[in-house]
Amino acid sequence: MGREHFQILPLILLALLVSVEAIPTSIEKEMAALVKFKESLNDTYRQLSSWIGEDFCKWKGVGCNNETGHVLMLDLRSIRGLGGQISPSLLDLKYLNSLDLSHNDFQGIPIPSFLGSLEQLIYLDLSRASFAGMVPPHLGNLSNLRHLDLSQSPYDNSKKSWAADLYWLPSLSSLEYLNMDYVNISLATSHWLQAINMLPFLTELSLSGCYLTNLPSSLLPSLNLTSLFVLDLSHNNFNSSMPQWFFNVSTLVDLELSYCSVKGLYPHVANGNFCGFRSLGLAGNDIRAEISEVVRGLAGCTENSLEKLSLSSNRLSGQLPYSIGYFKKLRSISLDGNLITGPIPASVGELSNLESLDLSSNKMNGSIVETLGTLGELNYLDLRQNNWEGFLWQNHLQGLSKLKTFMISSSLPSGKALVFNISHDWLPPFNLTFIGISHCDLGPKFPAWFESQTQLGMIFLTDLAISDTIPHWFWKLSSKVGMFDLFNNQLRGELPTSLPFSSNTWVDLSSNGLEGPLPLWPNVSYLNLANNLFSGSIPASIGHVMQTLLALDLSGNFLTGCIPSSLGKVKPLYYLFLSNNQLTGKIHDEWGSFQDLDTIDVSNNHFSGKIPTAICSLPFLSVLKVASSNLSGELSLSLKNCAKLGLLDLALNRFIGNIPSWIGESLTSLSVLRLRGNLFKGNIPQTLCHLSRLHFLDLAQNDLSGSIPACLGNLSGFSSLASYNQQPLYLYTIPVIGLEVATKGTEVRYTLTLALINIMDFSSNNLTGEIPEEITSLSTLGTLNLSHYQLKGWIPHKVGGLHLLESLDLSCNHLSGQIPATMTSMTSLNHLNLSWNNFSGPIPSANQFLTFNDPSIYEGNPQLCGGPLSTKCTAPNVGDDDRSHANGYTDIDRYEKLGFYSSVASGFLAGFGGVCLSLLMNESWRHAYFRLTDRVQDWLVVVVVGNANRFRRILRRERI
Repeated sequence: MGREHFQILPLILLALLVSVEAIPTSIEKEMAALVKFKESLNDTYRQLSSWIGEDFCKWKGVGCNNETGHVLMLDLRSIRGLGGQISPSLLDLKYLNSLDLSHNDFQGIPIPSFLGSLEQLIYLDLSRASFAGMVPPHLGNLSNLRHLDLSQSPYDNSKKSWAADLYWLPSLSSLEYLNMDYVNISLATSHWLQAINMLPFLTELSLSGCYLTNLPSSLLPSLNLTSLFVLDLSHNNFNSSMPQWFFNVSTLVDLELSYCSVKGLYPHVANGNFCGFRSLGLAGNDIRAEISEVVRGLAGCTENSLEKLSLSSNRLSGQLPYSIGYFKKLRSISLDGNLITGPIPASVGELSNLESLDLSSNKMNGSIVETLGTLGELNYLDLRQNNWEGFLWQNHLQGLSKLKTFMISSSLPSGKALVFNISHDWLPPFNLTFIGISHCDLGPKFPAWFESQTQLGMIFLTDLAISDTIPHWFWKLSSKVGMFDLFNNQLRGELPTSLPFSSNTWVDLSSNGLEGPLPLWPNVSYLNLANNLFSGSIPASIGHVMQTLLALDLSGNFLTGCIPSSLGKVKPLYYLFLSNNQLTGKIHDEWGSFQDLDTIDVSNNHFSGKIPTAICSLPFLSVLKVASSNLSGELSLSLKNCAKLGLLDLALNRFIGNIPSWIGESLTSLSVLRLRGNLFKGNIPQTLCHLSRLHFLDLAQNDLSGSIPACLGNLSGFSSLASYNQQPLYLYTIPVIGLEVATKGTEVRYTLTLALINIMDFSSNNLTGEIPEEITSLSTLGTLNLSHYQLKGWIPHKVGGLHLLESLDLSCNHLSGQIPATMTSMTSLNHLNLSWNNFSGPIPSANQFLTFNDPSIYEGNPQLCGGPLSTKCTAPNVGDDDRSHANGYTDIDRYEKLGFYSSVASGFLAGFGGVCLSLLMNESWRHAYFRLTDRVQDWLVVVVVGNANRFRRILRRERI
């Protein structure tokens, strides 16, 4: 027996030896897998430099089991510059249960399908790592998975993932957290909810921005979401009412449905369905209700646990009720972007836990309530863009010890807006990081209490009637503040020549009274000193000192000298505004180094010479404004290389020669072309008709001849209203591009609305011929000026189709015939000049023509009559009627009568339809109506027969 034990012992020892040797072999295999994984990655910034040596459990992001040494976790989130490929060697990490590659940049590679074979995974986070392509259904094999995050950035549309279906989701039976924000799952819109409903342990679900359009009204056959706490379906387009099943999920406490086009809030409020909710997000849904009804309904719950309420960007109206103070647990209120009126109720002071309050962009009015100053937990307060008035005392702010962001403005006119009445030596209890005060009376002195705000990162103090010098202590903040905006005050004095700004600082001191030489501030990326009193030359070293500039605006000052060539050293420069100064010399030719320059505006200066040939070596130039700059000569052929130009303004110079045909052939992105006030001659080139985006064409005050090209009627930019996605790039410049527009007999400067201005101005040239009828097809044309020509013929009959035309000037031509009666349908017309032509006959007397009371707009047409003229019209004879028919017109009175009778008929039909609908819906009204018709019938017969004979006699007299 003992001998047998001795025989077995060597076998046991051998087995132990083999197992001991097997363990290091497994560990070595995991190490090799990690090395291969690292080799497949792009580690530009050597973030994985610690991955050396044999103790891989000490490598960055690697987590191991303390007893066995096996790899359990890879946490490589937010590793700067990590990208490349993901090696299948991860499959050798047999014990891996947590993988986090979030917030990296894998540059659009698909999520590897082999990740579905990591069967031990409990936690998988691939969020915001720039994956793209189809989400592999193999992930459904991860039956132990509890946390899955595949969410993507809403801003990177070039790298998007999508799912062919969600039938693989129910296999993740242990899943507790699912986030697929901004993954396109539109192909699963018919079954997404059924798939989610089969995850009984799910506690948090986020499907924001997933292109979902179907929100089922019920969950059939049963509701399995018995553990769901958080549901986020925001930024989809359901366009439906909120279904009842939301409120049947008894565990649900956080509901986010912002920007989903959901409706029907109030019935659920009235029924108490939101009782027990901790967070309610319904922003951006065009909800129309009285805010008082919503708040009172929510406040009616027996136990109110609401901590976050977001109803911003809806159509809520009325006044905030006193019951807002019942929500004792509220931490955040967002009601911005509504139509709320009235003051802030005093009960807001009872919200002792409130941390964030946003009431901006409403119509609230009255004085600021002092109880606001008792909210000791408040750190964010936004009261901008309301109609505040009265005084703001230090008591309003005295108790806000945790306040970090404070924004307020009044939309009332100056003199009625909110006045800050704070003592000069007041010491605030808070230390702000962001302050934004606008269109209030904060002056005239610079507020001394700002000196204590040493943590400020952004300062917006605009339009505050501060007429003071900027104190020295204010500039001590320059090393921390990233944005200085003191626009439109009355600040005076000189600026420090140098300041230690932090990197990429934005500074806007425009529209003040600052003077002296220009400062040179390194590290500033945006500098706006426009509309001040600065003088002297632009420093020659500006390009050497301010090499991080993205935008420079020095317009509207008294600067002299040349544009320094050192500006060519500022390679990142995007916007350059030097207009309205007294700059001289030639515009230098050193533009080649500006690889990103988008906008050049040097108009209204005293330059000499031509447009430099190198200016169109800029690959992204979209705006070129050199108007009124004393430039001359023929347009350089090099301009045809500015293929991305959207706005070209060469007005009021001394350019000569023909308008080049290559403008229409090469500059096909043009939306605005302004050549007025030069010495161009010859015909209007037919190639301009190729500019399909053109909506602003100004060729006035030149020496052009020939006829107006009929093909201009094909310009589609004048035939469709620009949508948001079609807005030209020049509209988004910082600062905003402005353009002086001659319209309605005066000159107006347009900025943000420039893309909506459709103008065609050929006035003061030597053009001949007739007005092309094709121009009347430009349905969105707003201004048409063909004055001071030698045009002849008649106004095209179809001109009445220009329903959006606001200004029409045909003065000083040789036009004849009658004023077309169809013009009475141009109901947008508010400026008209037909003087000094040969028009004849009656002036139309309907619609907007009744408002044209100035006789000078018809002056110089001796055969016109009616309207505001002293010459009254006589009854037309047969010859007149025949001539009007020969000219393509019918009798003007008939048009007016036709318009009148059409209006009466349409009004009658609308009213009659309403009456019929009422009779169908109300039985008692119906019986009363028919009894009335029986009594009236006989009377109507007598009246109609009698008046019919009288009407025939009247019509007979009109024809005689």
